[in-house]
Parts: sequence; C-alpha cells; structure tokens
Amino acid sequence: MKSFAVIAALGAVVAPVFAKGNLPVVSVRGNAFFAGNNRFYVRGVAYQPGGASDAKDPLLDIENLRRDVANFKSLGINTIRIYTIDNSKNHDEGMKMLDDAGIYLALDANTPKYSLNRESASTLARSYNDVYLQNVFATIDAFADYNNLLLLFSGNEVINERNNTIAAPYIKAVTRDMKQYISNRKGRKIPVGYSAADVAENIEAQALYFNCGSDDARSDFFAFNDYSWCDPSSFTRSGWDKKVETYSDYSKPIFLSEFGCITNTREWGEIAALYSTNMTSVYSGGLAYEYTVEPNGYGIVQVGRDGKITPNADFDRLKAAYSRTNNPTGNGGFKENGSASQCPEESDEWEVSSAALPALPRRAQAFMSNGPGNAPGLAGLGSHFEGEASSGTATAGSGQATRTPTGGAGATGSAGSSTGAAAGLDIPVRFVGAIAASFFFGAVLIF
Repeated sequence: MKSFAVIAALGAVVAPVFAKGNLPVVSVRGNAFFAGNNRFYVRGVAYQPGGASDAKDPLLDIENLRRDVANFKSLGINTIRIYTIDNSKNHDEGMKMLDDAGIYLALDANTPKYSLNRESASTLARSYNDVYLQNVFATIDAFADYNNLLLLFSGNEVINERNNTIAAPYIKAVTRDMKQYISNRKGRKIPVGYSAADVAENIEAQALYFNCGSDDARSDFFAFNDYSWCDPSSFTRSGWDKKVETYSDYSKPIFLSEFGCITNTREWGEIAALYSTNMTSVYSGGLAYEYTVEPNGYGIVQVGRDGKITPNADFDRLKAAYSRTNNPTGNGGFKENGSASQCPEESDEWEVSSAALPALPRRAQAFMSNGPGNAPGLAGLGSHFEGEASSGTATAGSGQATRTPTGGAGATGSAGSSTGAAAGLDIPVRFVGAIAASFFFGAVLIF
C-alpha cells in the first residue's frame, strides 16, 4: 500500500505539470524560429469559421475540427491562426488533434469584447484596464501548457490608418504585460508579438517601435498582414524585394500573419517567393487568409447548410503551391545576433513622442503573483469600459520577471486547468524530472 501511495502521489504531482503534446516546442533564436535545432517556417492558414463577427471557438467544435484537420493535412500546413477562443473551456481534445496532425497554433489573446478600443485617445486609455488584462492572462493560462502553442498575438491591426498610431504605446504595454506574466508564472518562454496592418505610411515605424527600447517590452517577433502581392505578380513587381531590403537588419523573426490578395485569381505565386532564399534570411513564412469562405470574399472552402465543406479552386491552387515549394536547406540564412531597433521619431504618420509606456493597472498587479482567477470566456460582459485603467507611466524595465514560476498558479480556478489533488501546482517543466526522481528515490527507500 505504501508503494501504491507513493506512485499515486507522484502521478498527482507530476501529471498536471508535464507539457502537453508530442511536437517540439518552437522558440526564437536571432531573427528566426527554431524547433529544436531545425529552422521553423510558418506554413499555414487563418482559421476562424464564421468570421470575426460570429465569435465562436473552433477548437471546441470537435466534429467540425476533425473534418477540417483532414484538410489541413491535405494542404501540407504546419500552423493555423485562430482569432477568438473561449478561455473558460478546456481545449485538450482539440489541441491534441492538432498536435497529432503536426499542427501548431498561432493564437490571438484578444476577443471582440476584450480588446483595446481605438476609437479615441480616451477610449484607448480607458480600455487598457485590469478586466481586459485578466482575460488576456486567462487565455495564456488556458493554452500555455500545450507544446503546439506556437505564439501569442498581443493585438491585431489596432493601428489601421495613418493617423491612429497613438494606440502603439498601449499595444506595446500589453505585449510587455503578457511577457512578464509568462515569465512569472509559466515554465517556458512563449513568443509574444503583434500582428500589424500593412499601412504604407507607418508599417516600418511600427516594426521599429515594437523592437526598440528595453528588452522586457520588445516584441519577440513582428508580423503583418500583407496583401500587396496580387497575381499575376513577382518578387520584384510586388515590391517584396524592397521589403526584404527594408527589414534586412531587423533582429527579430518577421512573418506574414495574413496574405492572399483576391483582386484577381489567386495563383498563390507568393508562396514560392516567401520560402525562397530571396526572403528567408528575413522572413519566416506566413499564413494564407483564410480557411472558410466568408462575406468578405476570402476563403478556400465553402461550408454548406448541412455543415459539409467543399474545397474550392483556391484550395486546390494553394495545396499545389505549398506542395511544390520546399523550405530551404540549412538555416535559411538567418541571423543569430542582432540588437534593438532605434525608436522611430515623431511625425505626422507616427504620433508617438517618447518610449514611455502606460504602467500596469494597479488592480492587475496581483495577477502576476496570484493568477487571473476565473476566466470570463465568450459569455463575459466585456472590458472596454470596465475595471481600473492605468494611472501613470511605467519606468523602463518594469516588465522584468518579479518571481520564479513555482507554487500557487492554478489554485485560483483559471480556465481549462487540471482538476484534482495537484491542480493548484505551478511547477516549470524543467523541474519535473527532479521532482519525479526524488519521489522514485523515496519509493525505493520505502521498499
């Protein structure tokens, strides 16, 4: 009975803290992603059936997900992007299905009701509050243990015009807060960055801004939604050669968080360029937009009223383009070392005058140690005008980790967490082996 008790105790302690999945964790090295020692290129599609206006979690619809995963495998992709999930639910089944198919998740941490409100300077300031951050941190809690969580987006196209760049400090503050929360409470570093709109007047300034300043607030990658390649086109005709030149000294991974112009027939000629050595010294792939046909005219499969899907000609051409395009051999010309960018100067197209960021809202500070509590999920009331907003300016470096991620996490009842004797433990994966060894050693002594 003693031996059984030891083994049971070991299972109770160790099981919840093992990372979930068989795929290797992807990390940032220099200006590229790596899975172990192998360069990782994002090859994927955006996946939000129903579109942004119909905010549902596609990972919870297991029957349809199983149907769609078969198509993902047929396309030969390794990543999907999801814009909205329900952080109050458990995602083990859906994430395992993706993992078994060799597919990673690029996940947006915001939802339509829990996001920054860019309507004006006052709504931006008001919407950066503790209720909003509670939801963001709960999303991190719900997915951090999955090996195939590739990365997290701190925002998507919040800056979408030449004259609303005042949102930039708030986006960067959210990035800082997410990175600090992960450092404080999780056992691995999950890449966090921003998905930008390709606004001609300020896209370069955005890239520089999110990579300048203190390390705690710099993005781990920069992504943007690029629809400038409209077939028939080419590497030079599209202007992509100039973009590679523009970002040639950028020290973080860059990839396309959306691509696929529909002005003409989509031949997907950009895929051959994107994964060629013309671009891989700077770019790390991208995500075709989008999976299901929506009212906006995009989509590669049509969903019928009976729920059955029919791949269209775009699907067939995308599949063929991915199939005939291999990744470069070796490391693709990535740069191991690099430095922070210089912050862009204030101008008519860049309305940010300093590197100062809003301070973490006072009520959100407790989340860094205690976790966010119960996740609101998609049924939550929203955050735009709730809670307590930031009341000051942060000091540089304030987003550094303030604790070691041990003890107490999960005890607050966060979404999707394991239940049982050890549900409240927050032990980094790197410590699990030592814990297991100590238990087995104790068991030997008892015997």
